[in-house]
Amino acid sequence: MTPDSMSRSRTVAILGAGPVGLAAAAHVLERGLEPIVLEAGPQAAHTVRQWGHVRMFSPWKYNIDRAAERLLKATGWNAPPPGDYPTGEELVERYLEPLVTRTPLKDRIRTSSRVTAVARAGFDKMKSDGRALAPFTVRWQNGRLEQLEADAVIDATGTWLSPNPAGADGLPAIGEAVDHPQIAYGMPDVLGRERARYAGKTVAVLGAGHSAVGTLIDLARLKDEAPGTEIVWLLRGTTPEKAFGGGANDKLAARGALGAAFARLVGGGRMRVEAGFKVSHIIDDGARLRVATGAAACCRAVTVDELVVATGFRPQLDFLRELRIALDPAVESPPALAPLIDPNIHSCGTVRPHGAAELRQPEPGFYFAGIKSYGRAPTFLMLTGYEQVRSIVAGIAGDHEAAAKVELVLPETGVCSGPAAAEPAAGCKSTGDAAKGCCG
Repeated sequence: MTPDSMSRSRTVAILGAGPVGLAAAAHVLERGLEPIVLEAGPQAAHTVRQWGHVRMFSPWKYNIDRAAERLLKATGWNAPPPGDYPTGEELVERYLEPLVTRTPLKDRIRTSSRVTAVARAGFDKMKSDGRALAPFTVRWQNGRLEQLEADAVIDATGTWLSPNPAGADGLPAIGEAVDHPQIAYGMPDVLGRERARYAGKTVAVLGAGHSAVGTLIDLARLKDEAPGTEIVWLLRGTTPEKAFGGGANDKLAARGALGAAFARLVGGGRMRVEAGFKVSHIIDDGARLRVATGAAACCRAVTVDELVVATGFRPQLDFLRELRIALDPAVESPPALAPLIDPNIHSCGTVRPHGAAELRQPEPGFYFAGIKSYGRAPTFLMLTGYEQVRSIVAGIAGDHEAAAKVELVLPETGVCSGPAAAEPAAGCKSTGDAAKGCCG
């Protein structure tokens, strides 16, 4: 699609009805264009409902999109106190649910509609002549296979349903692919609906990000109520302190407090810490699991009742095979965005504002937005996604000046670090052990 044809775009297909997808729909509507939102789940904000028990570390003032707020205020909606910190459930109840039931967006959302393919109408991936002028074909499954044509597509499907595996090499650990009921991914509700599953059990949590830290803190609270609960923290790196965050230097106070609270729990011996633990095997041990590191599972292992894999997420890209997309080979984000978010080279946790210019693809009119735009990189703020879609929709509407004017002040994390130093081979206690072949 050429810039001139983009200015005449009327229909924008938005994939995903999470916070960023709904914000995109609000901006599309405000620009006089027609949004069609396709949501795979049975309700809008389906994935937010999966982590409804989690209290966010960003207050309301960072969680509400401005175009969405304007739609809501026209209905008499009252905004929550800007300094309060909502849970995921409260985000749905007080913001997202009113947005999808009380505003004009309610007629633009199709739930239980899983997108299975996106292409250019009449053009396979190899065909170029006239390609940019063709509309997009979007196919989805809702009892039967359906499709529509759109002038532009914004993929805000997120990554929640594509968790990274436990294996340290990015592949499932040996034995992980077996249907283990003892393995959970992401951030289970250990204090609520899944309490009985974890109370009084030996539970290992693999990971060092916010999901892992939050789960470990909740397990420590569960241990206070059910003293038989034993907690094992498995982390691939050798420096547990990296998970403690920026503390008082973090401009999001709740995020800093989370890290500080976690540091106290670790320092107080509330959990067993297994650093340098790069999972290679997961083996049945009766009703329990043996989680091991090292070739042939010969070096180190822990035996647990439950394993929580909180190792991050990755984008699902299979349904985009007929589009011409460009992704950074490591991060799997748009190439222009990768240097801003790649933890291997990005020294500080705060990402500068970015919009349509950084997110555009070789397929004109197609954009990634929200956490999916970050590929495999961690730590995404909703406010970043809201500014992304404001800029993207301005560009689709032909307002290129507004698209280029990206203005957003994000709270600093207080954390800076350089590239990670080389670590010993998986499961070995030192480089000397590795040299002796302890891992096979």
